[in-house]
Amino acid sequence: MATAELLKPFALSALAGEQRSFPTGRPALLCFVKEDCPTCDMVMPLIETAHRAFGGAVDVLAIGQERTGNAALVERHRLSVPMLDDSALKTSFDYAIEIVPTIILAAADGRQSTRFEGFYRPDWQKLFDDLARLGGGAAPRVDWSAYPELRPGCGSKSVEPGIAERLQAEAEGSPLRARRIEVADQDDIFEFMFDQGLTDGLPVVPPTPERVLRMLGGTRRDAQEIIGACPPNYAPLTIEKIAINAVMAGCKPEYLPVVIAAAEVICTPEFCTHGITATTYGATPIIVVNGPVRKKIGMNMGINVLGQGNRANATIGRAIKLIVRNVGGGRPGEVERATFGSPSKYTCCFAEWEERSPWEPLHVERGFKKEDSVVTLFGLESGPHQIADQTSRTARALAGSLGLGVECSWHPKTHNFGDILLVISPEHADTIGHDHWSKEDVRRQIQKITSRPLRELLPTDDFGGLGALPDQAQVRTRSEAELNQLIPKFHSTKCIHMVVAGGPAGKFSAVFGGWASGEYGSVPTSRKIEEL
Repeated sequence: MATAELLKPFALSALAGEQRSFPTGRPALLCFVKEDCPTCDMVMPLIETAHRAFGGAVDVLAIGQERTGNAALVERHRLSVPMLDDSALKTSFDYAIEIVPTIILAAADGRQSTRFEGFYRPDWQKLFDDLARLGGGAAPRVDWSAYPELRPGCGSKSVEPGIAERLQAEAEGSPLRARRIEVADQDDIFEFMFDQGLTDGLPVVPPTPERVLRMLGGTRRDAQEIIGACPPNYAPLTIEKIAINAVMAGCKPEYLPVVIAAAEVICTPEFCTHGITATTYGATPIIVVNGPVRKKIGMNMGINVLGQGNRANATIGRAIKLIVRNVGGGRPGEVERATFGSPSKYTCCFAEWEERSPWEPLHVERGFKKEDSVVTLFGLESGPHQIADQTSRTARALAGSLGLGVECSWHPKTHNFGDILLVISPEHADTIGHDHWSKEDVRRQIQKITSRPLRELLPTDDFGGLGALPDQAQVRTRSEAELNQLIPKFHSTKCIHMVVAGGPAGKFSAVFGGWASGEYGSVPTSRKIEEL
């Protein structure tokens, strides 16, 4: 169909590396193709014939939509026609390519004279006649009977779901690239999101473009920056995708830097989000926030600190769990294999009450400055166990009680164990601080109180045992000295992590028990929060 449309200029790299531009100053034949389209494959010999026959008068350019596919087409058909790389699909979008092959014949000034899609034999025969007139010679002989009368083309990659939205956003200057899902006017948006499997079992906030853009206002980082591969399925995780899930979780924009920092941790190999998600034991990311950001965004570090009621605590933790679900693919019954799970799998995020602690806060202990805002993630049991001690008046006695309370972690008979997180209440912290005990003093007392002779840890007819310990058949080979050897509960004092948080009244503390640690499990990991 002839038109007088002036086509948009472009510059693309050819397969050999050189740049080719349009308009060229001569008539040009633009052929948009992709390798996995059978119709494109069928017409490549015709495009090569046109280049060989008319290349002296007309610039024939093949414009391929797949970088590796372009090379495959060139090799398969032994092409000499220039193959230009439009794998970014910007030119395909600018030219509104919906079907490949699309063939456009343009005049020397870039005005379109002919355009058609797919393969219709009369279109191609007329095209060769037009090229012959432009070239001032006869059309080459083509056995048109070897070609069908009609064969439809294939969908252009530029209109595929996800890609089309990205290209439209780029054209509009929007930072949003995620695929948009159309919801019918009569559909209930909340029920729709349940049906699509986008929720954690509770309603989520619909992530409209307006809400996502507002959320992105909470960070200076580029919306399309990929911060890593999100386990368990290792999908690329962009700032935009983090913002989308933060909207769904109910976050405010000022929470986004905390969510981003936590999301960076879940993408690290050492944190082992894949294992935390896939284990049947029911571990989950436990998030602790330190530094000025706690007060800036109104996090709870006091009464009911591990419970409901605070928007920042609840939604930051929930956003991370939604990211693992919606981006990483960690869905219950699929990769998520927890035998029981826990409410903490919905959300588990809180701030340390640094001002009520007799010790340096967690992030300083881990090498950061006090004025830094930092998020630390632990891969631990998904529910805290509370430890009550209302009678101890010395640090020694209280630390001993805490030791007895944490001995049940994983299994009371499992010793030489990995990481736990102790949440010390302010009243308990006061008791310990009154005697000027350091964190290391508390840890050593816990190790002392929980150390047991090897013989007590071996399974019997009355109870089992877990861990890297000998079974009864091996006992006969052990000396009395070996059987009496004391085995501490934890691999080292460094495995006992401690923070202060909770209400000002109540002689209780809590522990998040361990999962697998070190190279065989999850390593507690911290990230500095990049605030606005």
